[in-house]
Amino acid sequence: MPLTGRWTLTRYLIEQRRRYPGASGELNALLLDVSLACKALARIVSRGALGSALGNALPAGGSINVQGEVQKPLDVLSNEIFVRMNEWSGHLGGMASEEMETPSQIPATYPRGKYLLVFDPLDGSSNIDVNVAVGSIFSILRAPADVLESGRDVVEADFLQPGAAQVAAGYAIYGPAAQFVLTVGDGVAVFTLDPDLGEFVLTQSNVQIPADTQEFAINSSNARFWEPPIKRYVDECLAGKPGPRGKDFNMRWIASMVAEAHRILMRGGVFLYPRDSKDPSRPGRLRLLYEANPVGFLMEQAGGRASTGRQPMLGVQPHELHQRIGLVFGSRNEVERIERYHREPVASETPAPLFAPRSLFRD
Repeated sequence: MPLTGRWTLTRYLIEQRRRYPGASGELNALLLDVSLACKALARIVSRGALGSALGNALPAGGSINVQGEVQKPLDVLSNEIFVRMNEWSGHLGGMASEEMETPSQIPATYPRGKYLLVFDPLDGSSNIDVNVAVGSIFSILRAPADVLESGRDVVEADFLQPGAAQVAAGYAIYGPAAQFVLTVGDGVAVFTLDPDLGEFVLTQSNVQIPADTQEFAINSSNARFWEPPIKRYVDECLAGKPGPRGKDFNMRWIASMVAEAHRILMRGGVFLYPRDSKDPSRPGRLRLLYEANPVGFLMEQAGGRASTGRQPMLGVQPHELHQRIGLVFGSRNEVERIERYHREPVASETPAPLFAPRSLFRD
């Protein structure tokens, strides 16, 4: 029986829990705390330039974050909101954020729980000034048993779990409507914030990404740095109907990960932010734990695929808290094609001698 739009996020989580009689309810409570942080940010973001937190000047103590990016006031505020709204409940052993160099410890005054929360508190914040949709991305992992048993502080190694180990993941998107997109490992559901109720209400369940698409998203300004398989794929798309793909493609690029992921979940497509040679010290630009893994989990749960281009994203073993990686996700058949191009031998751009230009007058 299809779910109706009258289900709140709370009811949805209760119904999910009823399927597992042994469940404690702690995950539900944690997800509701996360959603509350997202509600608070939705309200702040919706005020735009009217909100004092959206200015460009850094507050006292503001600086360059661990990612080497300038923190805007709302970056700092959103991180603080996530930490404060989730540290007190007793469901977490610790947290890690894109905005913090080291894990955030649960204060000694609060009990510690069996989960870890990993988050990007405000993805796409550089788009705030031009009123483009931004969002928050989160991932929930199980904490090592001794975090709860001994009450020890969490360390970086506790968070270095592959994406396949995620218990839940999702994002909130702050656009014309604020929406909360969630998977607990049983498909993907979309909730829309009802401003009259002050609740996220279920508006889509069992989201499925079409296996085929005619739309791709990539930052083409980096074309000169792409690896041959990516160049091949994009060139074939741009060749359109007369080309080897036999159909025309549209290209999109929003520069907001949440907005790109949401568009693909809603109507299909493929997103590419691959490894390139622009900065050889970085094997990619996106963050494995805060962006690639949670988005990858959502895509796989919606029937899509997420990959580095060389291997499934959810199988990557992290080795650093702020590790970067190349990411391709979206419609399954397109992602699998890109993976196949990475496996195939690279065609030489130098013509073979047999077909080289010939002339009696060659030097």
